[in-house]
Amino acid sequence: MTITAYTVTGPVAQHGEGPVWSGRWGGLRWVDMLAGDVLALTPAGEVRRRHVAEVAAVVRPRVSGGYVVAAERELLLADSDDLDAPLRSLGEAWTDPGVRMNEGGCDPDGRFYIGSMAYDSAPGRGSFYAAGPGGELRVVLPEVTISNGFGFSPDGRLAYYADTGTGRVDVLDYDPETGLSGRRPFAVVDPSQGAPDGLTVDAEGGVWVALWDGGAVHRYAPDGRLDAVVTLPVRKVTAVAFGGADLNRLYITTSALDVDRTEQPEAGALFAADPGIHGLPVLPTTL
Repeated sequence: MTITAYTVTGPVAQHGEGPVWSGRWGGLRWVDMLAGDVLALTPAGEVRRRHVAEVAAVVRPRVSGGYVVAAERELLLADSDDLDAPLRSLGEAWTDPGVRMNEGGCDPDGRFYIGSMAYDSAPGRGSFYAAGPGGELRVVLPEVTISNGFGFSPDGRLAYYADTGTGRVDVLDYDPETGLSGRRPFAVVDPSQGAPDGLTVDAEGGVWVALWDGGAVHRYAPDGRLDAVVTLPVRKVTAVAFGGADLNRLYITTSALDVDRTEQPEAGALFAADPGIHGLPVLPTTL
């Protein structure tokens, strides 16, 4: 099945990433990552923007109210859902200026996970971390290259994870007590079709994967079989999330990094598609 995406906004981001829908904060938020901005889509279709740090890698709602933002090397907490709420830092997680945070998410029990990567994308310089109650980071997967998409199956027993450098989406087992284990390949992306970036999981267990430099989103069935493709008019597709009142609209972020906008004028825009499938509610963090 082939689905065509349509634009929701103009090219508002240099490097759009990490769309997240939360009814509690009124809809969709995403990041212009390397600008350090969090963006919000208003009900009228306008885009609000807040600068939070040098880098804004991830935004997720908190169980207690408010939200968490992963910045360059620290986690920032807001105690209110208001986009402009004050932010407080949980402290610098590492000192290496050549490594920054990149993508993440939450498990069904509220733990927040954040990945990292080197600015020069050097192989093995990144890690995938789980945050403790005070924001301290514990390595879950060492020596990754570009830590990217992370999501869970509808029953919460499987986690899907993409390290873009591997060209794969992997699947892991999840146990509330012991965490993630048993990493193994789930789907392999042919390099001619791009590289796996952000991902989300729908209510039927399908895994939707944004393809960096591939101009598309792939849906993989629970058995790893490719069964749907969303096509876009831009190459650098970064992340996906279901949103809307019924979680039946697939929002897609894109990047204009190193793109000639005369050739791809919509690079950096927010796109959407209507695939006829519902998504899962966002998993909030207990941070």
